[in-house]
Order: sequence, then C-alpha cells, then structure tokens
Amino acid sequence: MSERKHCGYIALVGAPNAGKSTLLNRLVGTKLSIVTPKVQTTRSRVLGITLRGNAQLIFVDTPGIFTPKRRLDRAMVAAAWAGAEDADLVVVLIDATRGLDEESRAILDRLAAAGRPIVLALNKIDLVKREALLPIADSARKDYHIDSIFMISSTLGDGTDDLLDFLAAAAPGGEWLFPEDQLTDLPQRLLAAEVTREQIFLQLHQELPYATTVETESWEERADGSVKIAQTIHVQRAGQKAIVLGKGGSQIKLIGQAARAELERFLGRRVHLFLFVRMSEDWAEDRAHYEAIGLDFTE
Repeated sequence: MSERKHCGYIALVGAPNAGKSTLLNRLVGTKLSIVTPKVQTTRSRVLGITLRGNAQLIFVDTPGIFTPKRRLDRAMVAAAWAGAEDADLVVVLIDATRGLDEESRAILDRLAAAGRPIVLALNKIDLVKREALLPIADSARKDYHIDSIFMISSTLGDGTDDLLDFLAAAAPGGEWLFPEDQLTDLPQRLLAAEVTREQIFLQLHQELPYATTVETESWEERADGSVKIAQTIHVQRAGQKAIVLGKGGSQIKLIGQAARAELERFLGRRVHLFLFVRMSEDWAEDRAHYEAIGLDFTE
C-alpha cells in the first residue's frame, strides 16, 4: 500500500532582504528567484516546487513587506500579504543580524491577529554569534507563542533540511498539484526577464535599478537547439538610459554577457540574447506591466 501523499502551499514572508529568495532557491535546489544585496529586489510572486518524501511543497516567495509609497510598492506588498493569506503554512524569515525589529514585529503582529500559525526561521545565523540567537527565539516564543522556530543559513544551507522535514510533515494530506519534475509555474519569458533584471541590480548602483524593468519581447526556438531572446530594458529618464548603455555600449554589453551566461546555465543550452534600452517614463503606471508580472494594478 502506497504512503499517503501530502501537498501544501507555503508562503515565505519577511521584511526586505531577510533572505526569502535565497531560501527559496536553496529549498527547491535551483535558482528560480533573483538574489541581490539590495532590498525589494523581488517584485512579484515566485513559485518554487520541491518534493520531500511523500510531500509536494509549493513555496511562494513573496516581495518583502515594508511601508509602501508608490503604486509599485503597494502592489508588491499586497502580493506578499495575498501569498500569506492563501497559503497553508507561513514561514516568517527574520534576519538574525537585525533581530525582531519594527518591520518584523509588524508582520508577526498582523499574522498573529489573523490567527495564522507561524513557523519562524531565524536566517543568516552564520553572521551572528549563537548567544545572540537565543534571546530572539525566546522573545518570539513569549510575545507570539511561536513554538516552531528554526535557525538557518539560507546561504550555507545550515538548518534547511530540518525546516524541510518539518514542513513536509505539516503539509495537508492531498494529491500533488504539479508534475513531480516541475520546479516552478513561472513562464520562461518572465524568468528570462528576471535574470536580466538581476544583472541590472548587481551591476548598477544607487536607485537606478528601481527605476528599471525588463520585458522579454520575443523568444525564438532555433533549429540547432539554441534560443534567440530579445528583451527591452525600460527606464524612466534619458540620463538613466545613458547609464544602462554605458560609454560606447560597454555597460549593456556586460549586463548582456552575464545574463546570457546565467540563462544558458538555467536552460542548459546556447542562448542568443539581444538587449535594447527604451525610455518609458510611465512604465511604473502601466497596467499591462503589472498584469505581466502578476501584480494588482489597482492597489
């Protein structure tokens, strides 16, 4: 007699830069969500799927929760809360170097008020001394009655197997919702755009990456098994376009080289990547852009 199957949606929530995307990639075993040192990198919901024993775990990597100011900010935060509300389980990531700060407590307060069971993951334990972790865990138990607390490093993988085992055991009973070899529900065109946007975050500085977005315009399968991808990088001002292009096109060439290498690693085949930069002053107010990445324009 076969063992009963389990399947559950698990939301990864937390303040910006708590390590949600790094943890998603670690738990799924491949890179699905872009990771940069900058806050608020993830803009939309990213789904990562993995199997643990007889359980299919469907992780929802959400944008960081912060106080929104712009329409895009509001849509990102709304997507994060929607992910938490719809999930069977909620894992709250806390940056152990910051502890239970104001942002983290605001998230825990809202989840506790909604009566949601909380799994707490103290992340980045490799960056702090162990004696600093215990007071954070004790405060979480006392203030929020959280019993399920894991100390992890999503970068190194410490503690993540224990977290996976716990989540697999806690997932509701039910048939798997995705084929066992599927890793995400993200369309390849959107995933490719995210890869290029990651390089913009990594290679450009200050606020410029937040003023840009990337759109995959075309995806052409070629007879030799390679793929030709054309993307547009949208910026809001002429000066930003000049920075993205660089002197003599040097910067856009570097972005393209790095993005192509990452895409070839992920797709397992040769990629011909063509990047274009367009000044689109109002891209952050374009309903079609929000719909393309799964955000609610009306937030």
